[in-house]
Amino acid sequence: MAASTNGAKPAAASTDVDLFRQSEIAADYVEGLLDILDYDGDIDELVSAGRPVVEVVGGRLQALVGQRGATLEALQELTRLAVFRQTGSPSRLLLDVGGYRATRRKELSAVAKNAVEKVKQHGEAVRLEPMSAFERKCVHDVVNAIAGVESESEGVEPNRRIVVRPVD
Repeated sequence: MAASTNGAKPAAASTDVDLFRQSEIAADYVEGLLDILDYDGDIDELVSAGRPVVEVVGGRLQALVGQRGATLEALQELTRLAVFRQTGSPSRLLLDVGGYRATRRKELSAVAKNAVEKVKQHGEAVRLEPMSAFERKCVHDVVNAIAGVESESEGVEPNRRIVVRPVD
């Protein structure tokens, strides 16, 4: 019996050319938003780790990041929709503004290592505060690289969180 696709196309592996095209479409969309908002920023489009990436750098961009990256996450979703509208394919586009994601990745690495230390010290699971998908991925990556512990996401958005526990 064949699986139903509900009219959706099967996901095909994207080439770097396809991914770069997605980043170009996204950069054009973000540039339009910056023009509307009268913000200045330099936009770089690239492909990194098999994902299209758009980076916006410049002064006065904090409002585009928002509290704990909430505005940035919303802008990323809007930009992904703009890419989808032009390509007909979902995108794993990563949008960064003012280096927020790199800075946050370092902070989350410290949070993950601290949780691992607590788990190893006390032998009990540690539940972290709710995080975005980007933040959870950063924490999972750090925890999964350390022997003797594992991580798992639990809960439902927007209260989805990571639990770090000792490996049985």
